Amino acid sequence: MSIEAVVFDLDGVIIDTEEVWEEVRRGYVAEHGREFLADSQDRMMGMSTGEWSAHLADEVGVPRTAPQVAADVLGRMAERYRQDLPLIPGAADTVRALGGRYRLALASSSARILIDQVLATAGLTDEFEVTLSTEEVPRGKPAPDVYLEAVAKLGLTPGVCAAIEDSSNGLRSAAAAGLTVIAVPHGVYPAAEDALAGAKLVVKAITEVTPEVVSNL
Repeated sequence: MSIEAVVFDLDGVIIDTEEVWEEVRRGYVAEHGREFLADSQDRMMGMSTGEWSAHLADEVGVPRTAPQVAADVLGRMAERYRQDLPLIPGAADTVRALGGRYRLALASSSARILIDQVLATAGLTDEFEVTLSTEEVPRGKPAPDVYLEAVAKLGLTPGVCAAIEDSSNGLRSAAAAGLTVIAVPHGVYPAAEDALAGAKLVVKAITEVTPEVVSNL
């Protein structure tokens, strides 16, 4: 079956924010006299807002409720985006190029408020037919929920959709949903081997994902 739509992840694919997320959340946790667990960063990559805020409150021990943690951290992230949006070089051009041939959707673990702000600031809002946050589905990545819902909203089946992902949990999510997976591993937070094994194609940079490359998947 030929690809009819491409579903993008946001963090690590269009914007380089994984380090910003880690810096903001580590700083927030430290202000409350707590420390990340050894696997906190890896676990939170791909989690929905409700999931990572619960992790920080319940497991890391920040003395705030999960909704309070979410509001605090999202406010700090929004401020960072307003100051300097860390677009990955060539990502916006890649979105527009793929949008010229394929239908586009976005399936992100970021909160809705951050998704909308990023796309508006980058001038990409109109490129996507569908945008979804894992806040809007029952489970975050690595569960397949957000990809299955994005495909459903496009009125397509997973078999005719490709996903572009960077993180281990994101790659697992897209593969579990049955999409053809393109991996763009992050240089600082490399994906696990088992997650990469589910990808049809692994590239070094988002600019390598051209319409011609997708057509050959």
